Amino acid sequence: MTYPFFIKRDLHTSKINAQLRLAPASLVLTGFALLAGGCAVGPDYHAAEAPKVSAYTNRPLSKTNETNSAGGAAQQFMQDKEVAAQWWHSFGSAEIDRLVDAALAHNPSIASAQAALRQAKANADAQRGSYFPTVQASYTPNRQRNAVGTISPTLTSGDPVYTLHTAQLSISYVPDVFGLNRRTVESLVAQEESQHFQLEATYLTLAANVVTNAIQLSLIQAQIKSNEEIIAAAEKTLTMLTQQAKLGFSSGLDISAQETALAQARLALPPLQKQLDQTKDMLAVLCGEFPSDSQIADIDLATLTLPQELPLSLPSSLIQQRPDVRAAEALVHAASAQVGVAIANRLPQFSISGNLGGTSTGFSHMFSAGNQFWSVAGGATQTLLDFGTLKHKQTAAEAALDQATAQYRSVVLTAFQNVADSLFAIDADAKALQAAVDAEKSAKKTADLTKHQFESGFVGMQPVLAAEQAYQQAKLTRLQNQAARYTDSAALFQALGGGWWNRKI
Repeated sequence: MTYPFFIKRDLHTSKINAQLRLAPASLVLTGFALLAGGCAVGPDYHAAEAPKVSAYTNRPLSKTNETNSAGGAAQQFMQDKEVAAQWWHSFGSAEIDRLVDAALAHNPSIASAQAALRQAKANADAQRGSYFPTVQASYTPNRQRNAVGTISPTLTSGDPVYTLHTAQLSISYVPDVFGLNRRTVESLVAQEESQHFQLEATYLTLAANVVTNAIQLSLIQAQIKSNEEIIAAAEKTLTMLTQQAKLGFSSGLDISAQETALAQARLALPPLQKQLDQTKDMLAVLCGEFPSDSQIADIDLATLTLPQELPLSLPSSLIQQRPDVRAAEALVHAASAQVGVAIANRLPQFSISGNLGGTSTGFSHMFSAGNQFWSVAGGATQTLLDFGTLKHKQTAAEAALDQATAQYRSVVLTAFQNVADSLFAIDADAKALQAAVDAEKSAKKTADLTKHQFESGFVGMQPVLAAEQAYQQAKLTRLQNQAARYTDSAALFQALGGGWWNRKI
């Protein structure tokens, strides 16, 4: 089988597979021959190579359009510019900074990921103990009575009832001839590394979720403010029409149409308030707080700063910067080591043990001359018949390595897709905002002209309402496109890995 990207079969693997087909006696001889030097069987892991691509997108993108409106600054993609560790500061919002800091300090997902990392590290440290001998001490007092008339020749006392004291020191050691322990430690260390990058991914995802929801909060607040202005204007118009109707200058149809427009404007407000409350609840939970205990301050969309210089790492650097890619690569490393473990389990296992102790009816005489004992033993164990159990476990480990390798490739492709999608979105957002601003200006001009014609008596109320609704909808669309520029800028920071490698520890 082959291992794409970075796994190369070690020569030990092919040699050992050949040895496994030899007679059991030959395996034992081979094991003793390798006892002095030792080797680690299985494939040796090699770090992943960067994909040979020179760009993220299929067409060059360097700078976005500039629009003369809030959030309309041009954004430039800065090649090979470093991503700041605290990239959310680039939005210029003290409230966003506070929310992210609170989330990173108090969100339970961070504590969970940190605990998982400690667990993985402890497991790796525990396995390293297999490199060294195990030393155990024991003391066993035993009160007993011999049969009447019998005296043990090994005891210093001839009393039929006596206490026998036995103490001994046991030492056992399993030489790592074929690298079983080394491969096991290698796998656990790789799992620890994967947990480390999963923790970094948790930090990044949490910060991005807070920023995205904070921007969404500012958009909803802007929409509510705009809707309240619509309601206030509609109420003013209805009052004016009612007064004109008393003087005979407007009809009941005009009043009815305006009442309908006012009702529709009021109808749009409760769903926006619902979204506002739910977004605040989401931010509270992200910050590790109960919604009832949290106070989320307002965020003005118009005061946010749009990052004008966006970092764009080299494609060759992305796999080193994305924590999810690094975590997936570490799992490939762990799976590679497990293949070596499975192969080593099919080979002879050697052990050395020794005991030193003493026994006596007197505690102080346990180690006197004649009461001491010792033993030294060595052993070799080889499975002769298991009906293919160990062989199939090796096959399963190799399949798991293939699976981990394929999953790694999928994560890499997704990482490049995330960056490309963010770049296209940012470019499209700038164009969409320009179109939305133009549409808003045009709709505002139409609404003003139609209203002027109504006041001059050239048109009825219906064209005025239609023009006003078109203008308000254009305004809401402009706000949505304005917020999208901030959201997709945050998505780019996340897609590039979030700058965790620049964090000061």
